[in-house]
Formats: sequence, structure tokens, C-alpha cells
Amino acid sequence: MKMVVLIPSYEPDVRLINLIEDLQASIPGMPIVVVDDGSGESYGELFKQVVQLGCMLLTHKTNLGKGRALKTGFNYIRSHMKTEGAVCADSDGQHLPTDIKKIAEAVREYPGRIVMGSRRFTGKVPLRSNFGNTLTRKMYAFSTGVKLYDTQTGLRGYPAHMLDWLCELNGERFEYEMNMLLEAPGAGYALHEIPIDTVYLDENKSSHFHPIKDSVRVYMPIVKFIASSLSSFTIDFVLLFILQLISGHLLFAVVGARLGSSIVNFSLNQKFVFRKGSRASSSASLTKSLPKYYALVVIVLLLNYAFLHLLNINLGVPLLVAKLLTEAVLFLFSYWSQRKFVY
Repeated sequence: MKMVVLIPSYEPDVRLINLIEDLQASIPGMPIVVVDDGSGESYGELFKQVVQLGCMLLTHKTNLGKGRALKTGFNYIRSHMKTEGAVCADSDGQHLPTDIKKIAEAVREYPGRIVMGSRRFTGKVPLRSNFGNTLTRKMYAFSTGVKLYDTQTGLRGYPAHMLDWLCELNGERFEYEMNMLLEAPGAGYALHEIPIDTVYLDENKSSHFHPIKDSVRVYMPIVKFIASSLSSFTIDFVLLFILQLISGHLLFAVVGARLGSSIVNFSLNQKFVFRKGSRASSSASLTKSLPKYYALVVIVLLLNYAFLHLLNINLGVPLLVAKLLTEAVLFLFSYWSQRKFVY
């Protein structure tokens, strides 16, 4: 069995043909699957060349997004081909055949991992690419506790046993690849980076990544968590002062406020933030995530009370200020814990 190269393509140019020819010259016999993601009739002649070169061509009638194109390719490979795995590469000439071969060899060497071609971003790198990668790298590390040098690389390799999982992941467009990185640790898949060359042609103008619209999709899981946390924080904040006013007992107020806000927070996170797969799979995960969530609630509650007691009672910091400082610290801890252990 051999590795398969999967190339999602939308409105490509001659660089797609050049990539295929270079791959066939440097890695003879490696099967190549190309997904035309609704490029349209004007690209028909170019895709005819793809077929003439011996590639399998899969076609979307309309543009469905990179994530859907990848899943179309993964589904075809798992259903119709016997292979060791798949290496995904972009069609715009940014991934060299030598690096594609390097990733394929690494998938064989590390069969339990997602292998990523990691660019070093040296030399002349377009500003939007450099900024985007830096921001995404830092947000991913904050979200998962996992440090990656290049979270946006399109050159990735997967062993065959991951194909079912890859077909079930949420995401239709560029957010699909970020969802993959967010879900991989929880699914038991480690991430392994292999250094590759950084190639940007014409200031990366051929990229179909829209800086605003697609960045919103990529960062949406983190944005939704922040919104969920702010909602539950507001409830917790109001309840704390109401219960403190009624009872005059700090511990009772902290416990009551946290209980009420945790119910809201769990519901929002389960349904909207860390949602995985179908409703059925989401329901099945409820019994697993709920005990872990409330174990975390107890830990956060104890830390919350300890910090509030230290700041408010011992140091005399006003309750409002103490609450804000405490929540800022525990927000980071809570997000990391829920992403890594709960959901």
C-alpha cells in the first residue's frame, strides 16, 4: 500500500499542473486525488489535464469550502482505496514535492500522530501571513495548552485509521483545519511537526483565505467560550452580591452563586462551545462530560473562595475588585481545563 496525496483545489492555475507533474516525477506511483471545489466551467480544461495526468478527480458543483473538499477526499479514500494514509497539500505551489514526501515518510514513522509540515517563516513573509500565524499560534496555545509553531499549515499527513474521525469533524471551510487541531488531543491523537520550506508566491495573493470572514470562523470556538463565560460570570456576579446581602455569609454566597452560574455555563458550553459531531454523539458524551465538569466546578469554587477570602477578608480588598481579579485568573484556568479534560 502507498500513501495518497489529497489536493483540495478552488479556481487553480497552472501551478496545480506543475505540482502534479513534479510529484509524479519525484514520487513515482503515488496516487493523487484532486477535489475541484466548485471552480466552475471556466476551469474545465485545466481539470481535464488533471485527469489526463492520471489523477482521480472529485468535483463539487458549487463551492462548499476547503473543509468540505477535504472531507470529500477523505471519504473517497477510505471507501475506494487501500492506503497507509493521506497527505494533504495545497494546489497553489506553496508545498514542495520534497516536503510532501517528507510528510508521507513521517506518517509511516509516527502512525498514531497527525504530522504537520511546519513553516519557519524566515525570509520575506507577507505581513498578513506572518501576523495571522502568530496570532493563531498564541490563541491555540492558550486554548489547548499545546504549543505548535505553525497552526495554519495546509500540508498535513494522516494515517489511514484516522480517516473515519476526519470525516466526522465539524467545519466546512477554513475553520475545519483549526477544529481538527482543537479536537485532536481529546481524540487521543498527538500532533507532530516536521520543518518544511516556507514558499510564498506573489505575496500569497492566490490564497482564498479571507482575513476577516475566515478568521472569524477560525477563532469562533474561542470567541464562543468567552461569550459563554461572560454570561455565566454576570449571573455569578449578581447572585454573589444578592446572596451576600441576604445572608451576610461569604462562603454561602460564593457556593450559591457558583451553583447557579455553573448550570448556565455547562449548558452553553455543551450545546454551543465544545459541541462535537451530531446530536446523538453530543448526548452520548453528556454522561462523560457532566461529572468531569462538576469536578472542575468544585475545584474552581474552592479556588474562588480561597482567592476572595485572601483578597477581601485578609487583605481588605473591596469585594467588587476582589471578584474581578479572581475571575480574571480563573477564566484562563477554566478554559484550559474544559478544553483539555472535560469536553
